[in-house]
Amino acid sequence: MKKQALTAILAAIMAAIAAHPLAAQNDIASSRKNAITRAVARCSPAIVGINVTETRQQYYSDPFADFFGDPFFRNYWGDRPRTYRKDYEVRSLGSGFLISEDGYILTNDHVAGNATKIVVTMTDGSKHDAKIVGTDPVTDVALLKIEGKKFPFVKLASSEDVEVGEWAIAFGNPFGLFDNNAKPTVTVGVVSNVGVSFTQPNGTGGRRVYRNMIQTDAAISSGNSGGPLINGLGEVIGVNTVIYSTSQGANGAGSIGIGFAIPINRVKAIVDRLRDQGTIRRDFWTGMTVTPVNAEIAAYYRLNAADGVLVTEVASNGPADEAGIEPGDVIIAVDGQPTLREDDINIAILDGEVNQRISVEFRRGGQTSTATMTLKARPRSGGVRN
Repeated sequence: MKKQALTAILAAIMAAIAAHPLAAQNDIASSRKNAITRAVARCSPAIVGINVTETRQQYYSDPFADFFGDPFFRNYWGDRPRTYRKDYEVRSLGSGFLISEDGYILTNDHVAGNATKIVVTMTDGSKHDAKIVGTDPVTDVALLKIEGKKFPFVKLASSEDVEVGEWAIAFGNPFGLFDNNAKPTVTVGVVSNVGVSFTQPNGTGGRRVYRNMIQTDAAISSGNSGGPLINGLGEVIGVNTVIYSTSQGANGAGSIGIGFAIPINRVKAIVDRLRDQGTIRRDFWTGMTVTPVNAEIAAYYRLNAADGVLVTEVASNGPADEAGIEPGDVIIAVDGQPTLREDDINIAILDGEVNQRISVEFRRGGQTSTATMTLKARPRSGGVRN
C-alpha cells in the first residue's frame, strides 16, 4: 500500500511538471540564485592576483680561503674574503583585494612584505605595478597601492559580529589559478571558530602574532593568502592567512578544512597606521627571559603550581628590572590575559610596540603582585635578548 501511494505521488509530481514546464524551470533557476552567488558576484571584481619578485641573499664560504691565507700567497694576492654573498630572485604568488576606489589593496606581509617588484592582476585581465605603502610583519598585514581611479572595491564588515556557523566564502589565487582566466577561485564553508590565538615563526628569527583569528572550513590553499573571507552579505570579515595542512607538495600546501583569517577589525586598525606611518615600531625589548613552568621546574624552584611562565633572567636597568620584576617570579597574566603557556606571553607581549605600557601579574613566593612595564626601544648592542 505504501509503495502504491509513493508511486501515485511521484506520478502527480511528474504530471505537474509536464503541465507547467516553464514554471518548474523558473523555480529551479530562482533557487540557483542565493546569498552566496550574490556575494560572489558583488565581490569578485575587487579580488586581485599578486605576483611577487623578491631578492634574497645567499652566503657561502670560500673553499680556498685557508689555502690562499698562507703568508706566501698573501704577498701576491693579498687577503681574500672568507665568505661571499650571492643575490638571487625568488618569485611567488598570493591574493589580495581592493578596499578603495583609488587603488589601495590589502594582502599579507608574508605575501608581499619583502617584495622588490609586485604585479597585480585584475579580473578584467589588466596588470598593474604595485608599491608597498606599509607592512607589519607581526600582524602579517601589508597595504599596497596601484595607480588609477574608480576601481571596484569590497565593503568591510565588523568582525565583532561574526557568528560561529554562519557562511564563510573564501576568495583567492590558489596555486596561481588566477593567471589562467583572471578570475578568483571561490570556496564556501562556515565559520568554524572565533577567538583563536597563536604565534608562528616569521622566517627571520621573529614571530608573527595571530590574535583572535577566525577559523573556517572553507578550502584555503597555498596562494589564497591575502584574499578576503566574506560573509553571506558580501562583506569582508577577515583576511585569509594561515592553513593547517597534512598535504604538502612541490606547489605548496592543500586544504584539509582548517584555515584561519585575520579578523577585519584588527586589520582596519593596522591599515590606518600603515597608511599614515608606513610601519609600526616593534623593535622593543622586555629585558627578561622566560621559560614555561612544568612539573619539574615547579619542583626544582619549589613553586606552588605548575602553570605560568618563570622569569629566568632580568637585565639591569631593562624594562622588566625597572618594573620591579625579578628572576624567580612566575608571570600568570599580561594585560589581564592568563599566561598558562609560553605562547600566551608571546601573544600578549610580541603584539606590542615601542613605549607601550603593559600590566604584568606575577607570583613571588606566596604573594601575587602587579607591575606596569614599559616596552622600550631595543638597545643597539648588549643586554638580554628578549
